[in-house]
Amino acid sequence: MCGITGYYKSSDITLKVDGLLKATDAIRHRGPDDAGYYVDDNVGLGHRRLSIIDLSPAGHQPMNSSNSRYVIAYNGEIYNYLEIREKLTEAGYLFKSQSDTEVVINGFEYWGKAIFEKLNGIFAISIWDKKDKKLILARDRMGVKPLYYWHSHNLLLFGSEIKTILAYELVNKKIDLQAFHEFLYYGYALGENTLFSGIKKLLPGQYLEIDENEMVRGEFWKHQFVKELSFNEIKESEAIAKTKTLLEKAVERQLVSDVPVGVFLSGGIDSSAITAFATKHYKRKLKSYSAGFDFNRGNNELPLASKVAKKFGTEHHEMMIQGKDIENIIKKMVFHHDEPFSDAANIPLYLMTQMVKNDCKVILQGDGGDELFAGYPRYHILSKFNQYKFIFNTLNTLKKIVPSNYIKQKAERFLPLFQTSNSQIHFAKFLTEELEGSPENLFKEELNANFQMTNPFKRYQDVAKEFGFLSNNVQRLLWIDTRIILPDQFLEKVDKSTMANGVEVRVPFLDNELVSFALSLPSEMKVKNGRKSIY
Repeated sequence: MCGITGYYKSSDITLKVDGLLKATDAIRHRGPDDAGYYVDDNVGLGHRRLSIIDLSPAGHQPMNSSNSRYVIAYNGEIYNYLEIREKLTEAGYLFKSQSDTEVVINGFEYWGKAIFEKLNGIFAISIWDKKDKKLILARDRMGVKPLYYWHSHNLLLFGSEIKTILAYELVNKKIDLQAFHEFLYYGYALGENTLFSGIKKLLPGQYLEIDENEMVRGEFWKHQFVKELSFNEIKESEAIAKTKTLLEKAVERQLVSDVPVGVFLSGGIDSSAITAFATKHYKRKLKSYSAGFDFNRGNNELPLASKVAKKFGTEHHEMMIQGKDIENIIKKMVFHHDEPFSDAANIPLYLMTQMVKNDCKVILQGDGGDELFAGYPRYHILSKFNQYKFIFNTLNTLKKIVPSNYIKQKAERFLPLFQTSNSQIHFAKFLTEELEGSPENLFKEELNANFQMTNPFKRYQDVAKEFGFLSNNVQRLLWIDTRIILPDQFLEKVDKSTMANGVEVRVPFLDNELVSFALSLPSEMKVKNGRKSIY
């Protein structure tokens, strides 16, 4: 796990000599163990290394392919790299290191871009083709690792964080109004947008190629590759058994590491399942970490997590997270996110990784389980849409005659979900903080006029149309959430707040095989009669 940055330019463009150095140094926190650079007439690649697999200098990046035609700088971990390495060895490749990086770059030499669909892991990859003078970027299929870029007039700047792009001092810092409009509704920008005009995110499952003639984006994986199953095609007992098997395999794969591995244990279903399988397959004593907080009314997860840790025999550590220095922590999170971001759960996650970073560089965590297996109430509300519509219409009537703040708040929060017949708007409004009126009204009239040119629901409308072939709205929302809220909010939060401390978080629920299977399951297996089904 690391951080990358770099540029592609045509030969007639001149960059500052220290631009790449500054950009790479800006993400020192992502890779405190080593730094590396590659520069020629058209390209510069910078890399900061967090040593996880093959701690020796042989794992240094940027790294050449076997025939020296290709150069790679990449951020991530490939959990099936040993299987791919075996196939390449059979094809005649000899390896100089034990790193997954060498497997990826030799795999690209052998298969070309087809290597990306073979990778089961988390990654943001940059590869330079010396012969064809072409730069290739790619991002993992679920968007666990971020990859930003800015393109103008045969110059492309890219990196793991926005600050690497700004370090070149070439980008005019202007607000992207579409992204800002989205931020007002959700607390973060959606899809490829960032709050910086012109700076984009490569979408999950996409690659980008650029040379002197053109820049092209393509997809190596998308949700449409998954076939939705009906009740006639799979029994519930089969779904339960296969889910268990796939999660166990995912956890086992993600234990590969040359440094200690731990787990963030909340005592909930997702982290407890990961802990159970990890203790079964980890060859050392698994370290588990749980946190209590002196904020959030003093609530903590320690008692339940302690029971799970005792049952599975982990080396358990309890942490008490204090919010006394919260102002400085918020400032640090502003630095690490680079743009406004409203999920305050990044603060305890940052504090937890700050406390474990000297003890454990790799942490397993349960992100993705709720989106894949319908853990949020909105799926259950949507499955009983008409009944809930009646309830909240009734509450809206009651708020006019009953002096209850609770009724008023609930009516104002949820009634807008049911006041439109457009299901695409329903999907978006489940995640907005509704007030009386709209958030645009908080601004002066001259700024408010700009919002008439943007649409905060556009991303949801576009993705909902893509998934129009699915059998029902609950299934559609499940798939949409893995395309939008998961990468744009939750995985963004995890990456920035943990890599700020040089800690790698792995997410077994987002294993390739488990994701494809979970997406394929009928929504009625996950939400039964308006209630979630726990596997």
